[in-house]
Amino acid sequence: MEIRNTRVLVLGGSGLVGMAIARAMLQYEPARLTITALTEGETVAGLAELKARAVGSKTEVASYWGDLFVADEFKDEPRRELIESREKRLRLLEDLYAPFNRGRLERSALYQLLVAEKPQIVVDCVNTATAIAYQDVFGSVEEVRSALRGGGDIADVVERHLAMIYLPQLIRHVQILLEALREAGTDCYLKVGTAGTGGMGLNIPFTHSEQRPSNTLLAKSSVAGAHSLLLFLMARTPGAPAVKEIKPTACIAWKRIGAGPLGWRNRVIERYDVTGPVPLEKVLDDGVSAWRKLGGQLESVYIDMGENGLFSLGEFETISALGMMELVTPEEIATAVLREILGQPTGLDIVAALDGAAMGPSYRGGVLRELAIRRMEELEEATGLRSVAFEMLGPPRLSKLLFEAHILERLYGTLRAAAELDPQTTAADAEALLWADDEPRVSIVSIGLPILSADGKRVFRGPELKARPEPGRSVDDRLISRGWIDLRPSNWELWRDRFRRILEETAAAPGPDDGSFADADLASRSDRIRPGSAVAWIFKREDSGERTKR
Repeated sequence: MEIRNTRVLVLGGSGLVGMAIARAMLQYEPARLTITALTEGETVAGLAELKARAVGSKTEVASYWGDLFVADEFKDEPRRELIESREKRLRLLEDLYAPFNRGRLERSALYQLLVAEKPQIVVDCVNTATAIAYQDVFGSVEEVRSALRGGGDIADVVERHLAMIYLPQLIRHVQILLEALREAGTDCYLKVGTAGTGGMGLNIPFTHSEQRPSNTLLAKSSVAGAHSLLLFLMARTPGAPAVKEIKPTACIAWKRIGAGPLGWRNRVIERYDVTGPVPLEKVLDDGVSAWRKLGGQLESVYIDMGENGLFSLGEFETISALGMMELVTPEEIATAVLREILGQPTGLDIVAALDGAAMGPSYRGGVLRELAIRRMEELEEATGLRSVAFEMLGPPRLSKLLFEAHILERLYGTLRAAAELDPQTTAADAEALLWADDEPRVSIVSIGLPILSADGKRVFRGPELKARPEPGRSVDDRLISRGWIDLRPSNWELWRDRFRRILEETAAAPGPDDGSFADADLASRSDRIRPGSAVAWIFKREDSGERTKR
């Protein structure tokens, strides 16, 4: 796509890769270029550099800071402080685990940023996998186990643990991201991801525990992989922007080389010396006075590796050696990112690679589908048994719709007849049908679906209810639409309107005589009410559930 005169947002734009991308973006003169970071201090140098580079151009340069994984009101608070406060922790857990709704979407810092900026292009350089996985759920599990053995406040420990579990955080992040990108009108979203191990395997020697690799590092790779597959699904979602991911699998370097005091993330390395030997049996006692502070900071020659900190000559030489992580530069990553945005395929887009490698529907599968349907219809005819829904596929809404369509098939037979139904008459006839014929009624309640009477005042149910109200809520139309057989006139009026739209759509659609762009199977062109075909139409049209990749 064109970059000139667009609004560009680089999440994590003050980092090593983010700044390389932002610098490259300026060459194309976007109308606005915004970089983000976790704290204001992290944006200062990057913003100053970009403003200096943008002198004389029409590009407006801006910055934003805050934690994009939490509600906007918490964006400037360290996560550990959110977890320490029980009140804030409970609100954090509510945002993570309660059903996703409009309120939780609009509370999000990420949502508020995207709808305010309205970027056509978003490049996401935030190391999402690290941010999530390095919360150390394994250490938290040990605390839970200790509390279960009587070693602490179990409620407090469990709440802390719930706030650290990886997948709920990642899932909610992607849910918010998709909806926010849609509302912002974003055309292209590109993620700069990670493999978690710098391209190395399970034998990676760079790890932070005696395990090789550490659980935390494997968690980081697992989150990174799950993130890629969620982006793959997002790319197949109608209404989503173009979704891409570049995943560097080498050590990324470097920002600068220098000499002087050593420090990282507002922490300096102070100078100490020993005062004498310590008995071996006391070496693990940090309270032993075995050292003295010399004052000042440790100084050395270093290479600045951006978010990964300062490396010594020896560390850099080791990690970048052939057969180790080796090296890729942020400028090379930026070049790949810009080429993908501009529509120049690099072969490095992970989403496209997954899309190309994933095995999809086949010609043979399509042919055999028709064979399976015909054989099941033959068995229905021979046995007198109707195969409507078993509630093993789910959700309950599917079974509800299939049985309601089956009732209409029994009452009217054809789409044209059902498209002219009278809702009051149909409500009475449907209720009479279920009491005249035991089999559909028995099947419905046996699989866990209740039946709401035509007058809306009585419910007939079995021992199980597949669609129940959420805690604290009562039965309402939303719940009924999720999995209750609804015999009220208002529901049959809805079905009548559906059938009318199906008939209108079929009449307007090109047929096979008009060329190969006819896009419907024979069943969808039949006037006979076929429950499976009717519900497939509902899922595609009403629920926007149609797949985009065929």
